[in-house]
Amino acid sequence: MSTLVTTAPAPAADPSRPALEVADVFRRYGPSYRDHHILSRPQRRAMHAIEACRTAALGGHIEQCDRCGHRRPVYNSCRNRHCPKCQALAKAQWLAQRQAELLPVGYFHAVFTLPHELNPLLAANQALLYALLFRSVAATLEAFAADPQYGLGGQLGFTAVLHTWDQKLLYHVHLHCVIAGGALAFDGSRWIATRRNYLFPVQALSRVFRDNYLAGVQRAWAAGKLLFPERLTSLTDAAAFTEFLRPVAAKDWVVYTQRPWAGPEHVLDYLSRYTHRVAISNHRLRQLEDGRVTFDYRDRRDHDRLKQLTLPAAEFIRRFLLHVVPAGFCRIRHYGFLANRHKDERLARCRELLEQPVEAVPELPRDSCALLLHLTGIDLTRCPCCGVGRMVRVERLPAPGHSLPGGQETDGWSTDSS
Repeated sequence: MSTLVTTAPAPAADPSRPALEVADVFRRYGPSYRDHHILSRPQRRAMHAIEACRTAALGGHIEQCDRCGHRRPVYNSCRNRHCPKCQALAKAQWLAQRQAELLPVGYFHAVFTLPHELNPLLAANQALLYALLFRSVAATLEAFAADPQYGLGGQLGFTAVLHTWDQKLLYHVHLHCVIAGGALAFDGSRWIATRRNYLFPVQALSRVFRDNYLAGVQRAWAAGKLLFPERLTSLTDAAAFTEFLRPVAAKDWVVYTQRPWAGPEHVLDYLSRYTHRVAISNHRLRQLEDGRVTFDYRDRRDHDRLKQLTLPAAEFIRRFLLHVVPAGFCRIRHYGFLANRHKDERLARCRELLEQPVEAVPELPRDSCALLLHLTGIDLTRCPCCGVGRMVRVERLPAPGHSLPGGQETDGWSTDSS
């Protein structure tokens, strides 16, 4: 068995690192939960990935300081998009790419929320009905932008991000949209600016969004594309399905719009909080004992006050897994002149019309440590012990079942290097 030798005093614990993680809950209570609940393949994969992330189960390597000799094992990340520890670099890299797409205009924030009465149907048909949410919101915004009576008469550019949770981890399906404050004329001849603090009438948006979405749900039912688990089997009957949708169609759906930020630089600050977020971060966890999990949440109904909620571990796991999206499903999508097919051409035209200088986009480093340093200022190669030397990879630690050169095996040491 390989031996880890530390020739300098161990570095102090990182105070920014959370003392409790979602992985701790899964490792302690996940096996029992899997034994007593039916999980989808993406849910099982997410659980196993989070449990194994940055542990000996995924293999890694040993680093040694080239100055003081301090050694540490560094284990591989799972890179699962639902893992609270694997989003920082992906988020920073994505935001750096979006920087080049910002225009010198105000940006609106809009949120389109599905009523909770649809939750059972949504949970049983996630891929289909989440995709319908994107299409319905896009169709609604594009229709309002194309209609001159609402002040534009052109093509919007916007990014939509799917969230399925609230602060208590309950099922709350909604779409966040970041919308450039103006439209490109359909013939490309001019830029049409929105009014300074006004996009579209919210009540009209709500009605059209509701009608678009429910029409799509009804088409899916008529085409036999909807799944109805045991508790929803009655909805296979046409009359029962119509009755199920009746109260949903009669209520006002929640659409929220926020006035533009002061400038494009604030857009990235917003996006950094929403794009690669998972249902709950490790920093919100406070306690895990006696089979119960305590975490922080903000009470939106009580002036956003910070409070704590304690749940049985099984209920915490159930709520977390509600927000594992289907395999391959894209949670971030771009529309209008930001759609990938014509983005380069149409963005260039927008910049020309807005007289925005074209800035060269710097090439990002390919090495993960160099990339993290470039994007966040965090230097993983600096020795945490002496603070001067550089950590150099000196030995490989394969995952269990893979032998090291010379027949050595990995030990069970685990650490988180970031």
